Amino acid sequence: MDTVGQTAPGEYASSGFYVKAGFPYIKTIIAFAFTISDLSIDFGTLTPNVFPSPLPTNTLTVSSGGAGGYNVVANENHPLQLQGTATNIPDTNCDTSCSETTAAVWTNTDKYGFGYNMSGNDVPAAFVNSTYYKQFADKSALETNQVVMSSNNVGKNRVATVTYKVNVSPTQSAGNYENSLMFLATPTY
Repeated sequence: MDTVGQTAPGEYASSGFYVKAGFPYIKTIIAFAFTISDLSIDFGTLTPNVFPSPLPTNTLTVSSGGAGGYNVVANENHPLQLQGTATNIPDTNCDTSCSETTAAVWTNTDKYGFGYNMSGNDVPAAFVNSTYYKQFADKSALETNQVVMSSNNVGKNRVATVTYKVNVSPTQSAGNYENSLMFLATPTY
């Protein structure tokens, strides 16, 4: 007795129908996994016109055996906000102009706001070096989640570092500011 499978794989068409016979069998030996090194970022006491040192970071680690790789997107629920008020630290505009979609150099301590930089595996090319920053996509302003890591390939323990930066003006209200950041990792097939 013999068993035969997929003797005629392929795509077939006739008037009014299509048949795709056969199936791809892709067995992954790499399970999908996503970790974030720290779930709480504390800038400590901020000094106007001074970037915190050292800048706080998170490490994102992704393993994905899916044939299409993976994507990690991010957003913030709102800009950093003084607890119990509508007062906020705005998202950075960098030294000249950056947004949630465009990175730019941010080294000038006379430019205020909150932003992030990415370095490591599979990060967007817009992060040319450690001086390039972006705003987080603001969910409260209906901005679209932005890709922070992405690959079309299978990968194990792909690591990227998120570096957070904040700078406040001398007139910024004192107090505890907070927001929530979301990182969403999705395998693609």
